[in-house]
Amino acid sequence: MKFTVNRQQFIKKLNDVSRAISTKTTIPILTGLKLVVTDREIIFTGSDTDISIETTLRGDDDATELTVEEPGQIVLSARFFSEIVKRLPEATMTITVKEGFQANITSGAAAFTINGLDANGYPHLPEIDGTDEVNLAGDVFRDIINTTVIAVSNQESRPILTGVHFTLNGDQFMAVATDSHRLSQRKVTLPEAAAETHDVIIPGKSLVELSRMINEDSQDVKMRLSENQVLFMLGDTAFYSRLLEGNYPDTSRLIPSESETTMEIPAPSLLSAIERASLLSHESRNNVVKLTLKANEHLATIFGNSPDVGAVEENLSVVTLAGNDLEISFNPDYLKDALRSFGQSQIKLSFTSALRPFTLVPSEDGDNFIQLITPVRTF
Repeated sequence: MKFTVNRQQFIKKLNDVSRAISTKTTIPILTGLKLVVTDREIIFTGSDTDISIETTLRGDDDATELTVEEPGQIVLSARFFSEIVKRLPEATMTITVKEGFQANITSGAAAFTINGLDANGYPHLPEIDGTDEVNLAGDVFRDIINTTVIAVSNQESRPILTGVHFTLNGDQFMAVATDSHRLSQRKVTLPEAAAETHDVIIPGKSLVELSRMINEDSQDVKMRLSENQVLFMLGDTAFYSRLLEGNYPDTSRLIPSESETTMEIPAPSLLSAIERASLLSHESRNNVVKLTLKANEHLATIFGNSPDVGAVEENLSVVTLAGNDLEISFNPDYLKDALRSFGQSQIKLSFTSALRPFTLVPSEDGDNFIQLITPVRTF
């Protein structure tokens, strides 16, 4: 095997597949990067069994400056190989593999030799037998991930809650996540209806890595499902993830259908106030912020305090405030995560009582995006 390639173009592909490679795997060969070189392209593969990523660097793209003298394949230590490639002195590099699975890497005056492994021992990628495909604009799908993955659980005691629950029915695509303290739900209407209905749970960790790969220039993301795997296609890159097994809890019953008190406020201004209040609440053992609402006086006040440090009190500039007076306490970190997902929009908060979950929705499109937070009992 022997080829010469533009180093920066090679590094872009290397960074993509490195997201799926872990040093903690119990299968030694999976700590490596698989390279398959054909006459016209290089195929990169990385996997940790939960996530697998395969991407292609094509020779017909002039920017890659790819010239292949001899095709072949090898698995190289991802950690050492990546560090070497990123530190080479010239714009191009040449990799040569002789018998015995040793790779010679040269660029300018620098020359490295590292040991590799036989690529035939590398596990095969999952086979996706489903033909039903969902197409979503890259920026929309990234937004769906980023606004729901904040609510997945980090506790392995309930593995099912460490994923995001996706359902597909006709042209309705819905994502929901909860850790039992908060919930985030997002609905999107697809351009065309899917042929089949789907109900899958994708690990939150997989989705975080996937969202990092969807950049501003990304075209549509294609999603294909099989019984225990999902495949996302992003241009020349294939991203595989295992699915979580089990039944996701029925989250629809957690969302209140009516409220006693409502408040509308720009998300950025409420976020700023919560950030200020949490400066002190973080120093307290229970990390709680209190919100009092007095509808008749059109007054909403945030309180945060730490017995050791001090207290903060701030009146909010609300757009509307209606219903019963209320005093409610909550974890400010949960509310900050929720508020960030709304960006610059104005939001509506709906409260039922001091001990019942409250909801946040955009003022204009409240049916398709909802965040829910469970309050904290302080007495």
